[in-house]
Amino acid sequence: MSRTLTRAAAAFAVAATAVAASVTAPQLVPAAQAEPSCPDIEVVFARGTDEAPGLGRVGGAFVDSLRGKVGGRSVGAYAVAYPATFDFLAAAGGANDASIHIQWMVTNCPATRLVLGGYSQGAAIVDVLAAVPFPAVGFNAPLPPNVPEHIAALAVFGNPTTKVGLPLTVSPVYGTRSIDLCNGGDPVCSGGDDIAAHSNYGSAGFTDQAATFVAGLV
Repeated sequence: MSRTLTRAAAAFAVAATAVAASVTAPQLVPAAQAEPSCPDIEVVFARGTDEAPGLGRVGGAFVDSLRGKVGGRSVGAYAVAYPATFDFLAAAGGANDASIHIQWMVTNCPATRLVLGGYSQGAAIVDVLAAVPFPAVGFNAPLPPNVPEHIAALAVFGNPTTKVGLPLTVSPVYGTRSIDLCNGGDPVCSGGDDIAAHSNYGSAGFTDQAATFVAGLV
């Protein structure tokens, strides 16, 4: 099992590179069709591999914790739509879906502070959006130049590119706004072999730690 997770981590990193090369700028939903209800803060979160559609257990815990730390401001949550299977190249669909939603929010809810988050394979999607993994391969970021000013923070857990020395915190654009958490021994984001460490980001307090960091930026 440990070897499987380690191989999966390596595959995540390789897949993130391939996804970065394949993601193209998505088409936005026309503003004329929109009737937005704009929250003060919106979390765009990509769940981990094999989790059911939605925010996932880590994303749900993170959003719940954040809501208790922002002084009563409204916090919306968008669950990135993608398969979250072991076909890691399919994460390109998640990067496209997240980008479409982020750009829609920037156009229709410009005062909303955006937070990007992800767990495991979902963290790799955030890496792609932030153009972190191997930018020399020719990744063309799907988010236009005006988007970073609307993104208050990024929070990822069990990020596979951290295993190869590329945490979100190295991003020249988002680094100071990022928290990239790896539970000790998690084989997906470190050289460890503690399988359970990849599954307990909520119970071990990492989601609360990330929410505290993000609350200081939104």
